[in-house]
Amino acid sequence: MNFRQTNIDGVVIIEPKVFGDERGFFMETFRRDLFRTQGIDAEFVQWNHSMSVRGTLRGLHYQAEKPQGKLVRAIQGEIFDVAVDIRFGSPTFGKWVAEVLSASNKKQLFVPAGFAHGFCVTSATAEVIYACTDYYHPQSEKGIIWNDADLSIPWPVAKPILSGKDGLYPRLSEISRDFVYQ
Repeated sequence: MNFRQTNIDGVVIIEPKVFGDERGFFMETFRRDLFRTQGIDAEFVQWNHSMSVRGTLRGLHYQAEKPQGKLVRAIQGEIFDVAVDIRFGSPTFGKWVAEVLSASNKKQLFVPAGFAHGFCVTSATAEVIYACTDYYHPQSEKGIIWNDADLSIPWPVAKPILSGKDGLYPRLSEISRDFVYQ
């Protein structure tokens, strides 16, 4: 596996080594020992799988009381995946990383706790799986509005398909100080 650090400490792009032949392919998507050597000492406790249609935007989500780190991968289709640093006091607070994840490029994005996460589907449909470092806790679920002008994320869709709550989240400047950089 190739681990590529991004411009935000802790957010890592992982490119697997893919071994293919006439039968198909094989690749490792997670190896605890290799992840640890790259500073990702995550224990994944929950796996999620979503399917969405083109133009769907899910996010920008985070959990305040039970923060989740996420290892995200598109297993069908393509997404524009985004992680936003929401750790108050961080030198990269309010900065974001975006990466195209697809079934064909097989890239993964590790998003640590203390980041808001979201993605937009750019193919006809996409199936996304992501491993989480803590369980879903609906009481602590929060988010940031997807089109916050202060973030200026270049989402690949002008009028996304959103859930009701995703269209009502506050701007980054209005969120509580749930995460403090250490």
